Amino acid sequence: MGGDPELEMPFEDNVEGLTSTEAAARLEKYGRNELPEKTTPGWKIFLKGLWGPMAFALWVAIVIEFALQNWPDAAILLGIQLGNATIGWYETTKAGDAVAALKGALKPIATVFRDGKWQEIDTALVVPGDKVKLAAGSAVAADSTINAEPGKDYVPQVDIDEAALTGESLPVTMTPGTHMAKMGSNVVRGEVSGTVQYTGAETVFGKTALLLQSVEADLGNIHYVLMKIMYGLTGVSLILCVIVFIYLLAHEGESFKMTIEFTVVLLVVSIPIAIEIVVTTTLALGSKELSNKKVIVTRLAAIEMMAGVNMLCSDKTGTLTQNKMQIQQNCPTFLEGEDLKSTLVYSALAAKWREPPRDALDTMVLGSADLELCDTYTQLDYKPFDPRIKRTEATLTGPDGARFKVTKGAPNIVLDLCVNKAEIEDRLNTIITELGTRGIRCLAVAKTFETDNDWKMIGVLTFLDPPRPDTKATIAEARKYGVGVKMITGDHLLIAKEMGRMLDLGDAIETAENLPQFPASGDPKDIPNTLAEEYGEFIASLDGFAQVHPEHKYLIVETLRQGGFVVAMTGDGVNDAPALKRADVGIAVEGSTDAARAAADMVLTEPGLSVIVDAMLIARGVFQRMQSFLTYRIAATLQLVFFFFIAVFALSPSDYNAMVAGHEDETRFFHFPVLMFMLITLLNDGTLMAIGYDNVRPRKLPQKWNLPVMFSVSAVLAGVACASSLLLLWMALDSVKDYSNSVFHAVGLPAQDYQHIVTMIYLKVSISDFLTLFSARTQSSPFFSYRPSLVLFVGAILSLTISTVVAAVWPDSSPDNIPCIGLSRLSDGQTESTAQRLMPLYIWLYCIFWWLVQDACKVGWCALMKKYDILSYTSNLEPSTPLKGISIGAGPSGKSRTFSEHNGETVPY
Repeated sequence: MGGDPELEMPFEDNVEGLTSTEAAARLEKYGRNELPEKTTPGWKIFLKGLWGPMAFALWVAIVIEFALQNWPDAAILLGIQLGNATIGWYETTKAGDAVAALKGALKPIATVFRDGKWQEIDTALVVPGDKVKLAAGSAVAADSTINAEPGKDYVPQVDIDEAALTGESLPVTMTPGTHMAKMGSNVVRGEVSGTVQYTGAETVFGKTALLLQSVEADLGNIHYVLMKIMYGLTGVSLILCVIVFIYLLAHEGESFKMTIEFTVVLLVVSIPIAIEIVVTTTLALGSKELSNKKVIVTRLAAIEMMAGVNMLCSDKTGTLTQNKMQIQQNCPTFLEGEDLKSTLVYSALAAKWREPPRDALDTMVLGSADLELCDTYTQLDYKPFDPRIKRTEATLTGPDGARFKVTKGAPNIVLDLCVNKAEIEDRLNTIITELGTRGIRCLAVAKTFETDNDWKMIGVLTFLDPPRPDTKATIAEARKYGVGVKMITGDHLLIAKEMGRMLDLGDAIETAENLPQFPASGDPKDIPNTLAEEYGEFIASLDGFAQVHPEHKYLIVETLRQGGFVVAMTGDGVNDAPALKRADVGIAVEGSTDAARAAADMVLTEPGLSVIVDAMLIARGVFQRMQSFLTYRIAATLQLVFFFFIAVFALSPSDYNAMVAGHEDETRFFHFPVLMFMLITLLNDGTLMAIGYDNVRPRKLPQKWNLPVMFSVSAVLAGVACASSLLLLWMALDSVKDYSNSVFHAVGLPAQDYQHIVTMIYLKVSISDFLTLFSARTQSSPFFSYRPSLVLFVGAILSLTISTVVAAVWPDSSPDNIPCIGLSRLSDGQTESTAQRLMPLYIWLYCIFWWLVQDACKVGWCALMKKYDILSYTSNLEPSTPLKGISIGAGPSGKSRTFSEHNGETVPY
């Protein structure tokens, strides 16, 4: 493979490193090693809120009002537009600050050689000319060239994954003078030293950063859900408004000015302008809630995806286990005179014993070996751990000047090197099998004697990586909440089975032998979309996989995803990174490598898996808040637009002698002044900002969008609210036409006039809107199932109070030439009436009665859908074919469980 064309090297290979003084001077000269992050100024965020499909509709209404010289209404609409933009600016800025603060907690670390020793520093402090370590599992801190190793009998090389920069799926092998390792790429194999050539904005990544940064907030799957809802509601509203426009203009003979003003304003208030703002705010608040559980969210959309996770694939080492190996006293040796102490020394010699440990095995060995004795040896060469050959190797000279090699790694790999393999193979296999059945791992150590190929086994270190204290309970808890757990490890099959038994995970564990194979091209794009058909049931029925390579992890995740599962993958190493990236939600556990954290959507900053169950429940709560809000917003829109649509055709004031003298054109059909429309919109949207703080009860099962169900429930809520509003309008108009035979007369209420009817319906619609919110928030359960949060409750009470006061004391006036007066006021010629003064109270009682009916209808409709699986109410929860019916994996009993068998709950809504 060719090198980088025109490779520029401002700095020669730095083998000595820098001093702290030199580094400080260069930091001052070149600046911090940080990407040029594009930040959108607040004024641009504000202006952005004034543009877009929703804002455009409002601009049309504003222009029309100005053209018709309706200055007050135009000013009100303009105020609404600016108010929405202001709210959007505030919430977007606040959400961005919250996510930025959480990301700031993830500080990448670079290993540099300064002041004569290797040390770990903040990547931002790396400077040009620094000597850096490029080792498997770490991210490249800055554009760096590979250092040559004069006098060595090999050419240093390292494999770099540049997929994030170039889209090249295969790692690039880099050697001195041929390539530059670029910032943003990851080391996948090998270990070399390099010299930093460029930092920050001068790197290749820095120069293209503006192309890589997204201006839009990444809303992922929820973005498409919002688009469907917004375009669906706008489409319905537009059709109804056009019909009303034609009817009023052609049939009723209304003026063009009056007709266009009414229909445009009705269309504007029916459009869910603040829908994206509320959803983004809810997700950002969810990320803050997750941060309290030590989970850092690097992609907001991952919260919504986490709510739907029904399969958790977990790496074993460091995730299910403590990743803190404990050396056992039992150390089988194969050469006379060797014991545990000498075997530990040889294993330490196969590492960089005076540098920070590169992995858990080095940590264990270097923490137990006699490093002072190691210092009597000189290391001439070192080959770091390669996940493919599964061993490390070093070349040394001893105190006596003798040159030899030493290696440590997987017993079966090291055994294949040994010249006395035939003599020791049976004994070694017996030892491995016996220890494996007890969950004890082995690390073989060998050295050369006469020649470089004259390998002989020294001994076998035995150690135990015990499971984390909370792992067993976490797996049980995950299954309780409808999430299957599968262990995926490169470890030996016997060890994996023993761990499965210890954790009650199950022992249906297989090796990679029967798993799908990666395409020969090595390109993920060539992976067939038939994996689920060929391997789906086999993979879904197992509890785990052993002796797998990184590509197997990737293919396991891909197969499950093709089978309809929403997959979360946890891991900590560079070998987990591809699967983390491919999973719906990639989770890097505490202590993960830079590569794993870069590939993940969420990063745990606390040991153990228990926080993942917490994260799932929090995510489900966030999902429910979004679902409650969207259900309400759909219902509110449908209620409003259908009420006026039906009222225009069926409840004309002229048919009830309710038209007002001097205002015949304005009172020929029933409608509100623009100000009342806008008050309803403003107060509703303002209160909905608090939905992100609402109390929820996370569902026991993974959540999944079912828009037909959501629209049907919204239609039930809207239908009851709309019908009760139309009934009230009919009763009020009927009291004008024939009071003595009217319902109002029968219940002791005074006859109404058009002025009072306008404010009466305004109050009814306002109260119904807010009460609908409290019904929608509990979804399929009654409204009293659990209390709302204090923030939401206070916001709603404040808005209801404002609406009630406005409706009660509205002055006798004619905004938009529509006569209206407060319900507690007396119109001209009306006699003193206590009942009229108390009319707001009666409207409240009327609304509460119909709210109870509305909530009962909602609960009944949901129960009906659940019983007969209407609109795929329950079956929507199960994965799609071909894996339907295999959802949460097999437990210890080996029996697969489906959602319908799990806890008796199949509620998706």
